[in-house]
Amino acid sequence: MWLGFDIGATKLAVAVGDDAGGIAARRRRPIRATGDPRADVDAMLRDAHELLAEAGVAASALRGVGVAAPGPIDFARGTVESPPNLPGWRSVPIREWLGAAFDAPVHLENDANAAALAEWRFGAGRGARHMVYLTMSTGVGGGLVLDGKLYRGTGNAGEVGHMTVEWGDAAELCGCGRRGCLEAYTGGRRWSERLSRVTPADSRVAALAGAPSHARPEHVVAAAREGDAFALAEMDRWNRYLARGLTVLSYLIAPEVFVLGTIATAAGEALSLAPLRQMLAEEMWTPMGAPGEIRGSALGKDAPYYAALCAALEANG
Repeated sequence: MWLGFDIGATKLAVAVGDDAGGIAARRRRPIRATGDPRADVDAMLRDAHELLAEAGVAASALRGVGVAAPGPIDFARGTVESPPNLPGWRSVPIREWLGAAFDAPVHLENDANAAALAEWRFGAGRGARHMVYLTMSTGVGGGLVLDGKLYRGTGNAGEVGHMTVEWGDAAELCGCGRRGCLEAYTGGRRWSERLSRVTPADSRVAALAGAPSHARPEHVVAAAREGDAFALAEMDRWNRYLARGLTVLSYLIAPEVFVLGTIATAAGEALSLAPLRQMLAEEMWTPMGAPGEIRGSALGKDAPYYAALCAALEANG
């Protein structure tokens, strides 16, 4: 059995499972970095021990422990290095702390890499030899499976959220401090900030949100399904910036499959996946051949648990 943690900006998911993806017990709760990472990790450990007891698994029986955490990550040292969405987490030695708590190998993985492995092993990427995964939740992350293996490069390959898709002083500010990043245009947090500024008071988005200042991506998706003009324009803008990123990745990697999670999957075929396929086909140079197939995530709300489990499975080397 394996124990895995998936640490997000707003949630913690913990799972106990086996090699085949069978999940024996799971837990999800809100998380907010307190500024004291040691206290945050101690709270995670309490969750883990309660979950192991629920699953009837002794800590001594674990073959490995995995942590899927937002980057940047120093893989050599096993530390989380100041992710924008986890304030106070500066050079946190989480591999060392968990290694002291469990008599089992501990593997630290970028959260998007872990999600990519989850889709490749158990979800929409099954059967693909070359797959690119992108998730657009609070921020934007990515993971690359090339030649049937997770590709990390020198450590942080796949940080697609910080590739530049807009230029100049008017480009949107990203949480990393730079301007024009893909995350600044397609990440949930930054899109929500934009919506609070630009949502018309008489739009369906504002009505669903209760007020323009409360508008979020899920309100845009819901209003777009009803044909709201503002929501449809926002979806088109979001898709076009995402398509810029997919175009660059297509030229660099030429994957068989793109698997898109969170916002793209929630928006679905008509509002996001089909428009993205058309935009990508229009942007690609014809002699390059057809771009990679675009698929929505197949794991749905279970994705964090499978990502946690896949991070643990990497502890096996």
